[in-house]
Amino acid sequence: MEAHSHATPPAGGPALGSLPVEPLLTAEFDVDPGAVYERLRSTYGPVAPVGLMGVPVWLVLGYTEVTEVLRNENLWRRDVRYWRARAEGRLPRDWPLLAGYEVRQMMFVDDEEHLAARRTHHSALSPFQDARSPEGWELRAAVARYADELVGMLAAESGTVGFADLGAQYTRPLLLMVTTKLFGCPVELGDELVMDLWRMLDGGPDSGPATARALGAFTRLAAHRRALPGDDLTSYMLLADPSLSDEQLGRELFMNAVYLNDITGNMVLNTLLEVLRGNATVRRSLSAGQLGETVNRAALANPPVANMCFRFAARDVRLGEVWVRAGDAVSPSAASAHRDLLAISSSHLVGATVSTRAHLGWGAGSHQCPSAARELGGMIVATAVGRVLDHFVHAELTLPPDQLPWRSGPVVRGLRLLPVRYELGAGASAVPRRKPPSVAAATEHEPRGLLAILRKLMFVGR
Repeated sequence: MEAHSHATPPAGGPALGSLPVEPLLTAEFDVDPGAVYERLRSTYGPVAPVGLMGVPVWLVLGYTEVTEVLRNENLWRRDVRYWRARAEGRLPRDWPLLAGYEVRQMMFVDDEEHLAARRTHHSALSPFQDARSPEGWELRAAVARYADELVGMLAAESGTVGFADLGAQYTRPLLLMVTTKLFGCPVELGDELVMDLWRMLDGGPDSGPATARALGAFTRLAAHRRALPGDDLTSYMLLADPSLSDEQLGRELFMNAVYLNDITGNMVLNTLLEVLRGNATVRRSLSAGQLGETVNRAALANPPVANMCFRFAARDVRLGEVWVRAGDAVSPSAASAHRDLLAISSSHLVGATVSTRAHLGWGAGSHQCPSAARELGGMIVATAVGRVLDHFVHAELTLPPDQLPWRSGPVVRGLRLLPVRYELGAGASAVPRRKPPSVAAATEHEPRGLLAILRKLMFVGR
């Protein structure tokens, strides 16, 4: 792609780089991001200039403006090469988030390149999304089995009444076990992988090396499955597009692993939190047996991706009350936009179900999660939440909701832990303690053998 030319900014509005901006990621944002969104909106309107780790970007706060950005692919581009600050060399070389944006995969390409990647993903994911196919049936059974085993480990370690962290002891190991199963991973790819995905998303000082390590791991997985294909997503992606190089496939697996482990994991934890904290609308849908609606309501209250990945203006355009110059970066804030939906749902003129289905937990527009991925992610979340609710006779938070520790990064807002006091029902059988096998001795097709190792890993602070 040729370098893009950028027009002179309109006389009606100052350039982003000339505006004073306040940093977004502050101690106040960690504690109460909603208050920050409200203050920005009252000051600037639905689009506000903010500093993100020292780089000015537009934060899109209003639901109307967010959906406009997400749905107009011709105007709002995903390819990082549209970013004027990057093209002009004005980004710090070590800017922590740049490493992730430089990975050319389905999320960060446009037009036919993007459509071709979506077709490959849809074709490869469809057998696992379809509950009637052997692959879909086996994956659903595996998710439920892994969840039951993790609950059984709680019974073995702490008894049928005890204390647990539903993040470290349930959700995170569950999602890594599912990833190992779905991707056809050799087990030695599993132990440090999730930690590197977290480091990349959080934009810490080691995000660049973490991104490189994760990409290397998935490139090796692609080469492994090219030589030894199986009934897994990696092999099916190669079947759908044999022209993919190991490096290209590794980049796509990298993106899928981010969504499966961190984004889907956050949706599981956020749904459990809304149930435990007594969210009335969430509990009503749960009481009615509408688990899918329960997940929708939790995603509305606390979306797993708080501020979505950048879009770049293809030309000068007015958005909200500001002019956005060609090549400016904008970050659509699902968390802020959902505040508009919550206000709408409280009106007697609009049904609550309509507003919850409009949540942006899976994105929107041409770059939203492919339909097969949304169905698969929804199944994993519903199963993970449902198995907890099936096994737990009683559970209550051991910290007040406003004292729970959050990981508030530039993209995700996820719980660091979800501590509960629980009581298990009679059906939750204890899984006996066992000595963790060495990684070399574990079999490729049995991720459960890594459970004790993963559990030890997951207790390390994020």
